[in-house]
Amino acid sequence: MSSRTQDDASGEGGTLLSRGRFRARLARGEADVGAAQALRGLAFFGPGGPVDTDPFDPRCRHVLIEDEAGRLLACFRYLWLETSAGIGASYSAQYYDLGRLEAFGGPLLELGRFCTRPGQVDPDVLRLAWGAIAALVDRGGARLLFGCASFTGTDAARYESAFGFLGARHAAPERWRIGVKAREVIRFVPGAGEARGVLKLIPPLLRTYLGMGGWVSDHAVVDRQMNTLHVFTGVETAAIPPARTRALRAIAG
Repeated sequence: MSSRTQDDASGEGGTLLSRGRFRARLARGEADVGAAQALRGLAFFGPGGPVDTDPFDPRCRHVLIEDEAGRLLACFRYLWLETSAGIGASYSAQYYDLGRLEAFGGPLLELGRFCTRPGQVDPDVLRLAWGAIAALVDRGGARLLFGCASFTGTDAARYESAFGFLGARHAAPERWRIGVKAREVIRFVPGAGEARGVLKLIPPLLRTYLGMGGWVSDHAVVDRQMNTLHVFTGVETAAIPPARTRALRAIAG
């Protein structure tokens, strides 16, 4: 992330956004990052599971969503790329051939490890998180949001209708088509098994991306370490529906 965007993205004390009882702020040191990693471990692996860490944590900025008592309720991390030529160094590039996106232009914002505290149901927490993302996009001029959206478990048959729906209606434009790189993938058969109620099978985060005009890879990657099936997801900020853009900017203030 450029020093300009990094320094200007937050106000005093690292606060990105504050609304009512909640605030979104940048992690300020190892203790904050450790708290985010612990919450990720709880959300991804359950009580008693490992803390979630990976080699990309030191390269990313971490955003914490807290209540007025300082209790961590949600978090995510982001990697800022000034130009699309550097997309090969992103987390997603470990699993997907992103060669075509190298010509997209920049800046780009990769989002990852988005999670909420188990049992946390207040919708204002997620609204604040998305308001913080909107603020980062606007202040840095990001042209593309991207990342991996995960389905729980590795049973592909469970998600056959969802994958058919994604392949038929939300596949990436040909010019940005995402190539296969991972060893174990599930290729989508557009429309295969598409059924009523298919949206219930799609994770909430991915539904949000799709509602902003997002598109996905034509296959899912089997991630046995994380016990997920994930798909590459891109959102071109210029193509986000105006009503959704206005709503996000209203939150961002």
